[in-house]
Amino acid sequence: MSSFDVKHKSRVIAYGPDKTANRGMLRAMGFTDQDMDRPWVGVATVWNESTPCNMNLDEQGLSIAKSINLAGGASRRFNTISVSDGIAMGHEGMKASLASREVIADSVELMMRAHAYDALVAVAGCDKSLPGMLMAIARLNVPSIFLYGGTIMPGRYRGRDVTIQDAFEAAGAFAAGKIDNEELHAVECAVCPGAGSCGGQYTANTMACVAEALGLALPGSSAPPATSAERQTVLDSLGSAIMNALQLGLLPKDILTKAAFENAIAVAAATGGSTNIALHLPAIAHEVGIDLSLDDVDRVSAKTPTVASLRPGGKYVMLDLFRVGGVPTVMKSLLEAGCLDGSQLSVNGKTLSENLAHVEIPADQDVVVPSSRAFYSTGGYVILRGNLATQGGVIKVTGIKRTSLTGPAKVFNCEEDAMAAVQRREIQAGDVVVIRYEGPKGGPGMREMLGVTSAIVGQGLGYDVALLTDGRFSGATTGLMVGHVGPEAMVGGTIAIVENGDIITVDADNRLLQVHLSDEEIAKRKSNWKPIEPRYNRGALAKYASQVGPACYGALTH
Repeated sequence: MSSFDVKHKSRVIAYGPDKTANRGMLRAMGFTDQDMDRPWVGVATVWNESTPCNMNLDEQGLSIAKSINLAGGASRRFNTISVSDGIAMGHEGMKASLASREVIADSVELMMRAHAYDALVAVAGCDKSLPGMLMAIARLNVPSIFLYGGTIMPGRYRGRDVTIQDAFEAAGAFAAGKIDNEELHAVECAVCPGAGSCGGQYTANTMACVAEALGLALPGSSAPPATSAERQTVLDSLGSAIMNALQLGLLPKDILTKAAFENAIAVAAATGGSTNIALHLPAIAHEVGIDLSLDDVDRVSAKTPTVASLRPGGKYVMLDLFRVGGVPTVMKSLLEAGCLDGSQLSVNGKTLSENLAHVEIPADQDVVVPSSRAFYSTGGYVILRGNLATQGGVIKVTGIKRTSLTGPAKVFNCEEDAMAAVQRREIQAGDVVVIRYEGPKGGPGMREMLGVTSAIVGQGLGYDVALLTDGRFSGATTGLMVGHVGPEAMVGGTIAIVENGDIITVDADNRLLQVHLSDEEIAKRKSNWKPIEPRYNRGALAKYASQVGPACYGALTH
């Protein structure tokens, strides 16, 4: 690796009389002769004013660019899109969320290839921007470092920490008459006090932990809050870190092994993280030619203890994890338990074991504990199968009080219809709510159902009702909720032929998702089934629906 050409991409533009015009445009932006000789490093961010998760990433990107220039590189900043899951939640906008992951990955790829950048620092905040950036890093395979933009500080309400999850559940409590409009408004005003991504172990924080576990993020870089002084120290270190990766010729494919992905599953499972990793990790693995399946998620989670108490399944938020040492503390606990492969490389050129050698788990705290005091003996993910989910369904079991239910189906062909029924108080204890035609193709876009699940929880039915969908869930979802059910309804999966009153069993202990119908009855219904009309006939979502594959393979479009 020592003979790596640090200008392996930019050399084609930086030198030669035939590229005089190309260089003239660079000089218009301040490039000097010295800059022509330096490695060119792209700094990609998802800065926008659409979500608090991203609103200070322009400042972070500028700090990183300055750090790169001081370390001997020539930085080039650019942005890409990002959808706010919180603001898009519960309406048509959520259809754009998962599709945005592909747009982010594609747009970063195109910018990097078009401008011949030698290396990449990718900065992301809101949920799908993290896997989108990680997919681009894997696909491009140039020296790269991922940086999470940082968590939001928790809000305070009535003497306790609150997050966006509390707002969704407050809406459900208000609909049930449990709180008044004044309290609802007070919660709304308290939950998001400033810049940063949602505070619990929801998708953004989960994927930030995953990035460190994969080795693509600098150790300890994920936990400092977006507005903390400690984050500036991380930003200032990026320049020397990416130049070191360039000098070493350390490529993402050197880091992203099957064992690294299993380390990432373990860290997500041990923290009670979002079920969305079951989409994103297979998608990232695909970019480097690695087959990562739902069975891998199930297998690794089953042998990984839950050693962190993070919301929604636990008590704490990302700020609390930061205060006890961040993601390295979780990884140290798992490494000592024999649940991580310590030989895997990190982007700093060291192995995971070397990075964790001097990490200690602080005493007298219960945010992260040794495996001998694990909160649960297994991790948070269970994959269910049965005649309703031959491709699998995903449930998060961290902190849930009930793991099985058999009851009559109440079937809805879209999220809005289900939400209206919940608000009319038509969902009763013992029901199994089925929300279909919300899969990758059918939605399209595989919407998160946090609005519906939170409303059910807010009405006090979180453990008296089961819900299954070919859509997916926010990391903030709790309860007996099964997502990613496949095959999805739009392609004729069994979920498409379920009728009101059919008896369904959801059983996380036995990994079962079953409708109590004979094979003959299922075949008969399928022979008479026709899909619904596509919801979009033109534009980005129509194109996405025509290209996207099954959730079990990561909802890939290629």
